[in-house]
Amino acid sequence: MKYIIIFLFIATLGSIVAGYVIESEYSQKLIGFGVLGLFFVAFPVFAYYRWKDKDIKDYMLTKENLDKMRERREKEK
Repeated sequence: MKYIIIFLFIATLGSIVAGYVIESEYSQKLIGFGVLGLFFVAFPVFAYYRWKDKDIKDYMLTKENLDKMRERREKEK
C-alpha cells in the first residue's frame, strides 16, 4: 500500500510539472488532472492507510477525553 501511495504521489506531481514544462494545447489539462488526482485519489488513499486501525473517538474532544487530559495535567504538577 505504501508503494501505491508513493506511485500515485509521483504520478500526480509529474503530471503537474509536465503541465508547466510542456507548452501544448493540453498542458492546462495535465495540471488539472494532476491536482484532481492528488486531492481526490492520492490523499484519500493516504488518509485511509494512516487511519485504518485507529479509533476516531480517541481524537475527538468529548467530555471523557477532556477529563482524562485534566487528570493527566494534574498528575504532572
